[in-house]
Amino acid sequence: MGKHAFEESLAQGRHLQLAQMAGEWEGRFRLWFTPDELACEAPQRGRIRSVLGGRFLMHEYESRFNDEPIEGIVLYGYHLDDGHWESAWAESFGTGTNIMFSTGAGNAPSPNVLGSYGDGQGGPRWGWRTTLEQPDPDTLLITMFNITPQGEEMRAVETHYTRVG
Repeated sequence: MGKHAFEESLAQGRHLQLAQMAGEWEGRFRLWFTPDELACEAPQRGRIRSVLGGRFLMHEYESRFNDEPIEGIVLYGYHLDDGHWESAWAESFGTGTNIMFSTGAGNAPSPNVLGSYGDGQGGPRWGWRTTLEQPDPDTLLITMFNITPQGEEMRAVETHYTRVG
C-alpha cells in the first residue's frame, strides 16, 4: 500500500467511509436460530473507533442473550492492495474461542464479508456473512447471515444502531 493511496482513501475513499461509522452507538440486537422464530431481542451498546491512523475500525459491543451477557469485538478494514473488505470477529457468545476472519469483494458499496465456522462435530463448515450499512450519519445496520453447507442463506443477527450524542 502506497502512502498516497492510503491518504486518498482517507480523504475520499473506503477509509473515509469507515471513519464515518466511528462513534458511540445504541440500539437493538435481534437473533434467529431458525428463519421464522426470533430467539432473542435485547438492547445493545457499541463503541466504534478509528484505530491505527484510520486504517481500521474497532467495534466493541455489549448485549445479552436472555440472562447471559454478550461482549464482542470486530476489526473492520479495507485492504487497498487486494481491493477487498476484511474483518476479524470474536465474541463471548457466538464465536467461542474462535476468531472469525472474513473477506468480501471491494466493489461492494460497504463492508460485506464472508467467513466460515465449524459445527463442532467435524462436519462441513457453515458460512457466515456480515454486512454493514449506514443509510444516514446517525444510523448503522449490521446484519449477519448463516449459510448452510448446501448454500442456503438465512438472517441470523441484526443490530440496528442509532448514534448517541
